[in-house]
Amino acid sequence: MYSESLIAQLEERARQLRCDVLQMVYDAGSGHPGGSLSAAEIIAALYFQRLRLDPNRPDCPERDRFILSKGHAAPTLYAALARRGFFPVEELCTLRQLDSRLQGHPDRLKTPGVEMTSGALGHGVAIGAGLALAARRAGQTWRTYVLLGDGEVQAGVVWEGALIAAKYGLSHLTCILDQNDVQLDGPVHEILPLEPLVDKWRAFGWATVEIDGHNVRQILEALDLAANIHDRPTMIVAHTTKGRGCSFMEGKSAWHGRVPSAEELACALEELNA
Repeated sequence: MYSESLIAQLEERARQLRCDVLQMVYDAGSGHPGGSLSAAEIIAALYFQRLRLDPNRPDCPERDRFILSKGHAAPTLYAALARRGFFPVEELCTLRQLDSRLQGHPDRLKTPGVEMTSGALGHGVAIGAGLALAARRAGQTWRTYVLLGDGEVQAGVVWEGALIAAKYGLSHLTCILDQNDVQLDGPVHEILPLEPLVDKWRAFGWATVEIDGHNVRQILEALDLAANIHDRPTMIVAHTTKGRGCSFMEGKSAWHGRVPSAEELACALEELNA
């Protein structure tokens, strides 16, 4: 269904997002590169193919809503918003600076295109459920998408939101789990295991699908599948690698919130641009 040229374009977008993320975190001297890099293909597929958005009308009532529940991955979201035209790309270098619109976690009152202030983890599913329910009651067709991390799913409030979404059969709610199995202090499966994760979501009344979260075609097809389910919400479990794209960062919890040195930045950008 999707052409090779489109897939290549989105892969190139993901590569550009990764370069932006690394430069932003380096310039800021703080930030979270690991979880930003793992979500690059997911964000690229959403912002450059799936979401119905108008950068000139960020508050357009008919727009799709996207919630970055794992708010520490804000650099990826900011890069996508800038590349879509919500604000100048040059502004990315202001990440985390005093008075910048690009705070360390997304702030819906400051940044055009940000739908939910996030950072305290675990709230995206419940707020997404509220948005999806509001759209239904208003007779609107826009959809709500939520991206959350696997460490975040250890929070009980996530499952409260899951219960609400299932109770109301919110088919216009699609959640994507960036399952890279690495959180701040180490592997998720050692700190607080989540498996059998897909079975748990299914038991909560959700449609589920598992994909390779770095495979753009699989991401697009999973989003299509979700759009064709009409009686319940959908959870897309996307298997990813933390720090994806930079060999010395991949799979390492140390890069959850570490800033690369000038030499490490140069090495990472060389890998991504090779």
